[in-house]
Amino acid sequence: MIKFEHSVFALPFAMTAALLAWRDTGFALAHVPAKLGWIIVAMVTARSAAMAFNRLLDQEIDARNPRTATRHLPAGRLSRRFAWSFTLLASVVFVLAAGQLNPLCLVLSPVALAIILGYSFTKRFTSLSHLVLGFGLGIAPSAAWIAMRGSLDPRILWLTAAVTFWTAGFDIIYSCQDLDFDRRAGLHSLPARLGAHRALLVSRLFHAAMILCLGALVVTFELGALSWAGVALVAALLVYEHSLVAPTDLSRVNAAFFTVNGYVAVGFFLCWAADAYFWR
Repeated sequence: MIKFEHSVFALPFAMTAALLAWRDTGFALAHVPAKLGWIIVAMVTARSAAMAFNRLLDQEIDARNPRTATRHLPAGRLSRRFAWSFTLLASVVFVLAAGQLNPLCLVLSPVALAIILGYSFTKRFTSLSHLVLGFGLGIAPSAAWIAMRGSLDPRILWLTAAVTFWTAGFDIIYSCQDLDFDRRAGLHSLPARLGAHRALLVSRLFHAAMILCLGALVVTFELGALSWAGVALVAALLVYEHSLVAPTDLSRVNAAFFTVNGYVAVGFFLCWAADAYFWR
């Protein structure tokens, strides 16, 4: 029901923010691994709780959608009791991990849970649900910065904005698969509202906004050539992602959604991590 490897979407951006925070501090490198370890635990458990809750809330909808009817809950392969227990356990571990980072992380952990769990309701009443999902992943870099520093630096909000636009853009692409079903079910996805052609245009605009935000981040943090190379790599991969889908051909959506976006996140992190290391 929960594929842990899909945490790769937001995790590299959180790690990038953590390394940028470390670069701007004086604490020793020896303290970094423990911090990163708890950040990873918090990231994975938060996402797992959000995904399990989403599956619980959408069980009846998933059962009516041919594309999702074989998921574990509607197919009866897992019980709702198990899924609720998993959600609760993941949420508790997330809060405990936040407490291991610093007091502010602990205080903000219920807020983070409210955002990532609350997303699951939004498709029922707003076409902006894609941006809400994006923000749920987008807060990860800011959260990682707080985990490292104990406070928020407004500069890292450029990365939060970038991840928000990136996630919203690829979620729109993925949602095009369910355009007809969403309309019949009264769900408010952007493709259901605008049609696939215009929704994909919005997705491209969101991804263009992501690149602008990443460029602003490079300038704000006065980063080097490797970071600019990371921005160029992300831009090239996003162009390729959009070349895989068209309003009349969504057969390669999974390649665009899972594979290319995995490369976006990991490639970005490698370039920026190298830049942060050599800059320091």
